[in-house]
Amino acid sequence: MPRPRIGVNYTPSRDWMFQWIDLDPEVVRRDFAAIADLGLDHVRVFPLWPVLQPNRTLIRRQAVDDVATVVEIGAAAGLTVYVDVIQGHMSGFDFVPAWLVNWHRGNMFTDPDAIAAQGELVRVLLDRLAPLPGFGGLTLGNECNQFVAPPNPDYMGADPDQVTGWLAGTIGTIPEGTPGTFAHSTNDHVWYRDGHPFVPRHVTEHGNVSTVHSWIFNGTAARYGGLSPESINHGEYLLQLARAFSADPSRPVWLQEIGAPDNCLSDEEMPAFLVGSLESALTTRDLYGVTWWCSHDIDPGLSDFKSLEYGLGLMRPDQSVKPVGRALAEAVAALPDDLPQPPRRSVAVVIEVDDDGVPLSRAALAPGGPTFETWHRLRASGTYPALVTGATAASPDQLAARGVTRLVESPR
Repeated sequence: MPRPRIGVNYTPSRDWMFQWIDLDPEVVRRDFAAIADLGLDHVRVFPLWPVLQPNRTLIRRQAVDDVATVVEIGAAAGLTVYVDVIQGHMSGFDFVPAWLVNWHRGNMFTDPDAIAAQGELVRVLLDRLAPLPGFGGLTLGNECNQFVAPPNPDYMGADPDQVTGWLAGTIGTIPEGTPGTFAHSTNDHVWYRDGHPFVPRHVTEHGNVSTVHSWIFNGTAARYGGLSPESINHGEYLLQLARAFSADPSRPVWLQEIGAPDNCLSDEEMPAFLVGSLESALTTRDLYGVTWWCSHDIDPGLSDFKSLEYGLGLMRPDQSVKPVGRALAEAVAALPDDLPQPPRRSVAVVIEVDDDGVPLSRAALAPGGPTFETWHRLRASGTYPALVTGATAASPDQLAARGVTRLVESPR
């Protein structure tokens, strides 16, 4: 199996994401050199939406050129650069342009003019970046689904059909066959929260790669322990969920965010968590990549982040490598160019769904839920289980395409 991409989500060592307000290429150059020295092959970057598009009908050319500069610096360092379009939400802060808030309050998911503006931003970035050698693709935005419902205190509500329309008007404007990876990212509310307007098909039917974000502060570590099998294999489990809801069983899946938060793990535990999580993810077929969160710690001089956000980096702001960063570098260096084929997943846990393909109980998929626990019990027994929907389970042809020969029902 070709080695999946292994990289990092880029947090600038100086000024965090505020670096995008006044880009310093030398900072980026130093940061990317340090990332490349760890043996990583890609970065995911997050230009701020209000910097790119401060007015609905103004996309700042200098800001777009700054993104292009970052892609070029990445290529010079031997890194592929993936660019998120809408930031959006970042480490507990929301960056929404003024034309959607307060006196001009609007809805990014349902207002036609707002959707058209976002679609234009996608097109402008793609036109500028696609010719560059280091460009890997676009992700529509970072966990934009957190804008659509509580607990966001200023959410912009939409229903699943309206979310589909938003995706069609933004990432759906990319012409089919355009070279690159195109996706959008969500937090785990898509999989675990009943009633959430983003549903699994939004992950698996838009773009050309399905992405998942794995964070064990979602209750997994609190319930089972930070180094428990449930925590170590949480990213693998989410990858299998994305696979279950894809009509194409070979659609690539990308573990686009995974990190080691210090409210779940001690400093001494973080390297073991990283190595175990990476080994677990690599058992997944058609794995596009694993992208760690994140490259650099946040400078403690910056205020008002949640405490866990400050120490998620592989490196400190002075470029010194932390033990967790050294563990990733050693793990990557030890991987052969051609990995063994991932294990067959002939046993599958069934997820019952409604006529629209939405799980009857997303809570059952979440930590503590019967589907979650059934899958993890099988995994702990030495089996590598898959997940399938009830619709797939009813089709011998679809089961055969996935290599599934035995179905396991979750307790109700």
